[in-house]
Amino acid sequence: MSAHSDSAAPSPVRLADYRPTDYLIDTVDLDFRLDATATRVVSRLRLRPNPAGRAGAPLVLDGGDLKPLRASLDNLPLDLAAVATPHRLTIANPPQRPFTLEVETELDPSSNTQLEGLYRSNGTFCTQCEAEGFRRITYYLDRPDVMAVFTTRVEAAKDEAPILLSNGNPVETGSSGPGRHYAIWHDPHPKPCYLFALVGGDLGWIEEEFTTGSGRKVKLAIYVEKGKEHRAHYAMESLIHAMRWDEFVYGREYDLDVFNIVAVSDFTMGAMENKGLNIFNDKYILAIAETATDADYAHIESVVAHEYFHNWTGNRITCRDWFQLCLKEGLTVYRDQEFSGDQRSRAVQRITDVRALRAAQFPEDAGPLAHNVRPDTYREINNFYTATVYEKGAEIIRMLRALIGHDAYHAGMALYFERFDGKAATIEDFLSCFAESSGRDLGDFAQWYAQAGTPRVKVSGAYDSEAKTYQLSLSQHIPPTPGQAEKKPLPMPIRIGLIGRDGGEIPLVQDHAQNWREEKFGVFELAGPERTIVFKNVPTPPVASVNRRFSAAVILEQQLSEDDLLLLMAHDSDPFNKWQAAQSFATRLMIRSTAAIRAGEMPAFSEKFALALADALEHYETDPAFAAQMAALPTENDLARDIGTDVDPEAIFLARKALRDGVGQLLSHRLLALYDKLQSDAPYSPDAASAGRRALRNACLDLYAAGNHADGSEIALAQFQHATNMTDKMGALSVLSRLPTPTREKALEFFYRAHCDEPLIIDKWFSLQATIPEPDTLARVKRLTKVHAFNIATPNRVYALIGAFANANPLCFNDLSGDGYQFVADLALQADGVNPQVAARLLSAFRSWRNLEARRGELAEQALRKVLDASKLSPDLRDIAQRALG
Repeated sequence: MSAHSDSAAPSPVRLADYRPTDYLIDTVDLDFRLDATATRVVSRLRLRPNPAGRAGAPLVLDGGDLKPLRASLDNLPLDLAAVATPHRLTIANPPQRPFTLEVETELDPSSNTQLEGLYRSNGTFCTQCEAEGFRRITYYLDRPDVMAVFTTRVEAAKDEAPILLSNGNPVETGSSGPGRHYAIWHDPHPKPCYLFALVGGDLGWIEEEFTTGSGRKVKLAIYVEKGKEHRAHYAMESLIHAMRWDEFVYGREYDLDVFNIVAVSDFTMGAMENKGLNIFNDKYILAIAETATDADYAHIESVVAHEYFHNWTGNRITCRDWFQLCLKEGLTVYRDQEFSGDQRSRAVQRITDVRALRAAQFPEDAGPLAHNVRPDTYREINNFYTATVYEKGAEIIRMLRALIGHDAYHAGMALYFERFDGKAATIEDFLSCFAESSGRDLGDFAQWYAQAGTPRVKVSGAYDSEAKTYQLSLSQHIPPTPGQAEKKPLPMPIRIGLIGRDGGEIPLVQDHAQNWREEKFGVFELAGPERTIVFKNVPTPPVASVNRRFSAAVILEQQLSEDDLLLLMAHDSDPFNKWQAAQSFATRLMIRSTAAIRAGEMPAFSEKFALALADALEHYETDPAFAAQMAALPTENDLARDIGTDVDPEAIFLARKALRDGVGQLLSHRLLALYDKLQSDAPYSPDAASAGRRALRNACLDLYAAGNHADGSEIALAQFQHATNMTDKMGALSVLSRLPTPTREKALEFFYRAHCDEPLIIDKWFSLQATIPEPDTLARVKRLTKVHAFNIATPNRVYALIGAFANANPLCFNDLSGDGYQFVADLALQADGVNPQVAARLLSAFRSWRNLEARRGELAEQALRKVLDASKLSPDLRDIAQRALG
């Protein structure tokens, strides 16, 4: 398939223009004869006029670079030249009764580098149909609200594809001639075509049996490349845990006889929730101690759960149109976050989720790519699989639950499952269930889906020593975003606590609480532009701990003194705000240092902060993973986001380096003592407690080496040489990668030689080198694009090397020469000829270019214009470039 089948910019699709399709599809019978370069697909669609559609309207089916061979309507041949093009099949006067349309197409899976529709990954046939990939297999009404029952027959050569899988339950297998065989699969649950899946290949597998709460037996299987079966056991454990959790928390049982997962090495996204046959990027399935880090294990657990949870929030109930994408993705992200919080440290999970939100979604909301959680319009839907739809969408669900309470939330979810099972739903459908369960009008809350931008909440407090009252004032403001100059105030839950100077919690007592949940749970609603809350019986001036658990997805503007922050670091009972106090103190120091460096002055430092940080690390026993989070200073991208405008990445880098160096030097003995104390000879286990200890130990090494380069290098090298698991090996190599010594290059070379046949491990090697903050890193990255292990047609390689350079190395990407911008722009153009979705993701690294200081902003703009001026751009890349430039 050509990556540039239509380089013209597509017409915008608008939510306001939605109307039901004129025809419905009741059943789909597919017959695949798999061949590496000439797969034949016969599609038999049973259609009927839609009573809600236009009577007598033409039938127009979507196609994507298709090669039609024949077509018939109720067994009467159609003139292909008259009805079919590569992108559309049109029946001008279809019968106004049920009828059958049969079409045969031919595909070339081996040349399909876009990884949409049917393609090959290391010899395995597989599909990816979300969002609009099914039209690259056969002609169809390729939209989510067209739901049909699918039956699929797959035929292939036995030696090439002994495993033949599709959606639903297995029905029949058999021989189909010399050296060939077939399998038939039937999915009894109506689904949109984006959930169709097929796999054919020579794969290994592991299997288990799961018994549902009602006693049904379900066969579970995970298919991987042969020889890697032993690496899939943790993914299987995660799947079983997710199935049990969804039954216990949401009452949702699995509904088929089998549940299959297939891991492939070529996949543009993380995974896909196809009904009964999930297809995964193998990085989210394969894990053993020698190849995967603790972070990899956590990601596997989360992504496996996410795709499984889609069985109900996405599959059994799907979205009416792609504007409602957040309805399945935001809701399911929230569910997988809660699952991970139950499996691991809930405090650390919340911090991890907020870090991700702030790193990706806040900049998106503040830049030219800002868009509503439910967009009003789009040109290329692939570009709206964004942090706004996923992560902000999840935060909206979390805020809804906080506002209406646990019981009303779960009652609303039960209503949603009952009313919309087997249907394609909208945000309005979803919210109506919670309005009923809570007895609350959610019209204002729905604005969270309609308005782009991150609210800014200003907080101020005043203590009355005579009355023993504390007045807390809250106000909100949402800056303008592209296409939305005026904003309405949003209802939001602000979780509040008061900390006395002795470190104790002060009871929240008011004369006129709005509801009982305020005093019991400390959840206060800011519904309008502002609100004032008066607490009584406050014996001493308190420190307000505001937005605990990050209860509202906002930027908090609260003027706390350094002593206030130190008090919260030491005594706040809310782990998130304890961590946030450390982040705020460090951010304040580094922003002050950034300004000083730009003015030619010395950077700032605080011994009090460093000592408070040491105290937090040494009190790690209850949750070492949380202590490791305390040790992680805000990133350069975090600082750039908080500075907002006239951003100088070099000054930010130097400011952060100065603080890390200072903390490492001052706390040398304490960090080294804690590092030694955390040493363990126990066999590797990916459990949360063990992973937390390793995280804290590696965090201590990282900070120690920042202030003690020579000694830190020796300790890191020793850990690297003796590590028995990939977490400790990568932790040491990460430290070495930032120390420009001969030891670094030897370690990197040794690592490559040891793992050169393991693509997922080499991805870690790529990313480490791409993020080295040194002047010659761009030259290093360019050299790495020439090594055998790099392949621009493999998304994982591109993300690991080019994506890491563009998104995680702000110093080098934003170099004053502009070479970093030009390099990424050129790579995006090169990738566009192979996989437009990958190219568009690369170019998204420019989302904050308008916030840069003038010279860098000018160079970034030049690089973007170079992309837009190129010929034969894909719609994906053109859309991102146009939106980024405004």
